[in-house]
Amino acid sequence: MDNPTVVSPSIAYIKSKMKRGKIVSADDAVRVIRDRDTVALDGFLGACAPEELIATLADRFQKTGEPKNLTLIYASGIGDGKDKGVNRLAQDGLVKRVIAGHWGLTPKLQALALNNKIEAYNFPQGVLTHLFRDIAANNPRTISRVGLGTFVDPRNSGGKINAITKEDLVEFVQFDGRDYLAYKTFPIQVALLRGTTADMDGNITMEKEAVTLEVLQLAMAAKNSGGFVIVQVERIADRHALNPRNVKIPGILVDCVVVAKPEYHSQTYATSYNPAFSCEFKIPTATVEPLAMDERKIIARRAAFELQPNMVVNLGIGVPEGVASVANEEGVFEYLTLTTEAGSIGGIPSGGLNFGTSTNMDCLVDMHSQFDFYDGGGLDLACLGLAQMDQHGNVNVSKFGPKLAGCGGFIDISQNSKKIIFVGTFTAGDMQVAIADGKLKIVKEGAVKKFVKDVEQVTFSGKTAQMNNQRVFYVTERCVFALTSVGVELIEIAPGIDLEKDILAQMDFKPIIKNPVQMDDRIFKLPQMGLKDDLLNIPLGERLTYDQAANILYINFEGLSVRTKKDIEDIRGQVESICKPLGKRVKTIVNYDNFAIAPELEDDYINMVKYVVSNFYTDVTRYTTSAFLRMKLGDELQRRDMAPHIFQSKEEARQALEKKD
Repeated sequence: MDNPTVVSPSIAYIKSKMKRGKIVSADDAVRVIRDRDTVALDGFLGACAPEELIATLADRFQKTGEPKNLTLIYASGIGDGKDKGVNRLAQDGLVKRVIAGHWGLTPKLQALALNNKIEAYNFPQGVLTHLFRDIAANNPRTISRVGLGTFVDPRNSGGKINAITKEDLVEFVQFDGRDYLAYKTFPIQVALLRGTTADMDGNITMEKEAVTLEVLQLAMAAKNSGGFVIVQVERIADRHALNPRNVKIPGILVDCVVVAKPEYHSQTYATSYNPAFSCEFKIPTATVEPLAMDERKIIARRAAFELQPNMVVNLGIGVPEGVASVANEEGVFEYLTLTTEAGSIGGIPSGGLNFGTSTNMDCLVDMHSQFDFYDGGGLDLACLGLAQMDQHGNVNVSKFGPKLAGCGGFIDISQNSKKIIFVGTFTAGDMQVAIADGKLKIVKEGAVKKFVKDVEQVTFSGKTAQMNNQRVFYVTERCVFALTSVGVELIEIAPGIDLEKDILAQMDFKPIIKNPVQMDDRIFKLPQMGLKDDLLNIPLGERLTYDQAANILYINFEGLSVRTKKDIEDIRGQVESICKPLGKRVKTIVNYDNFAIAPELEDDYINMVKYVVSNFYTDVTRYTTSAFLRMKLGDELQRRDMAPHIFQSKEEARQALEKKD
């Protein structure tokens, strides 16, 4: 991968022109790209894609046969599934190697890879964004747990796509007894980037871009590799005209600025310009038409039962998008925060060729920062597509025979979310269903089985999920599976579905079957399901559970809002009704996830807690994933001479309770 930087005559030519400023033509800019260079590109489908630079590079090769044997590296899919983006670069001799996060939108490069015409790798999207950061910092490796157990793991294929790809770019390592993957870094000779406005010194702002991605990290990576940074923009400002706080790429990192033609600088491949995408203002939320009552809506409805108030959620493209529609229809959309891997937090994610953009978002962060959040466990729920699943709980969405979709952010997201729901139809290929009298009927079975003995490629590792104690569900229109410690278990069956004919006969393996229950019949009936009442009004009596054998009282306050003094008295009364008849004290574990209380009631609430602790509990442990709530409750408890420590998980809370025995 090493390619020492030598200043060629073409680079000297460009630098001489830049004495009069950094503004050059696209033709002049791409002349600095030499044979065997590693060229990094940014873009998410068409958003922030440097389309004119890509097109000019492709045109130069067609006319001159130069440059040859390039290595391309990019994190997201830069393409429209046809001819745009890096599809333009799929020319024999131009590209030698591609390292990409997603291949599905680049069928022309995909064909070269599958026909062994180029070396090809598929790495997780988030890992690549962090790799750019490590290249910028001159670190030797990007260390991550993302990819363990999947096809990216070097104990499997190491992310190699075809037979001619030989070099190992991923290593298996251990630190402190834990497994990791080490992704090799390497110099980047050229970065092709995009912004909105540049001044004469090359400072770049991005006020009209729909995403910011990792432009700064790529610019740093190329510059610190001794390479060249070229940025495509829409317009030019005078020196010192830009607000420094709006500058995303400082001029010290930029060598060339190219003013793009409008046709090569649309906001996405589907939208010329939408100011709501670039956070310039918010738009009224349009009325969303309910989904048709078909298999997609059934799946989305069942998946929506896993939603809880205040969840931070990532929804994949395709069938998972239906969950947002159902949440809106059921009136619970406002209680969720939807995010995209491209960097949006809050708002309404877009679909199709606008995927990755959002409207009415609360915040837009760089993509590598979003993956920092995801990798650290920030997602409460991920709802992703299910293309193929096997007896081990593995899921494949990345490769099917002659089709190479790639993993994108799927591995990063699925491996680190607290709860994962994989959604998809039970079979593929013209399956047809009918719904009548609250029951489901399979009118025509799909031609392709999706539940196979072994998936073709492991994009999600069931074994790794089991080791990490993740909560994993597989939701289809006719049944629901869960990944347990001992394997894949069938837990729900739709009304009207025959277990043998409609489920087991359509699978290549037999799941664990204990006592599957019927899927909620509301899923199969119109109108709304009343999901809002379910989410927000869990009866208090159902929040307290006493385990007689262990003498533990479990109190689930997840999603509970305490708004009145009566709410506090109801809690006191419920604890008393369970504990008084026992005639003995109990150990207690309290879940405070997404718990909320009006500030003026905090003293009354803590006094109630002190009362039940002193009268009914021997020991009590509390947990919440919210750092703020842990601090807040801890301070209030300590102020009243009560045990202040609040744990981060149920498992930690239980272990602490057991240590006191």
